[in-house]
Amino acid sequence: MNAIQQHMIDSCRAAQRGEAPPPPGRHDWGVVREARDRRRFDAVIAGRPARRRRRTALRALFTRRRHRTARPGVPGRCGNSSPSGV
Repeated sequence: MNAIQQHMIDSCRAAQRGEAPPPPGRHDWGVVREARDRRRFDAVIAGRPARRRRRTALRALFTRRRHRTARPGVPGRCGNSSPSGV
């Protein structure tokens, strides 16, 4: 059923009840909210984070991770870990 058919059914129902028909698209944002809530619920049930999943994934894709460069004489990092650099 498309939007025009749904509007015609709502108009007929409103005429039978003596009410004004709802304008087309009245409940669109409610449907969007329900879909978002359902997606969050499904994420929680599956054990995934419910919020900011897209933002986190995009940040991971587009941010460059800085690699630590080896500095001579600094223990615990890549490269030569002896203090004298030998």
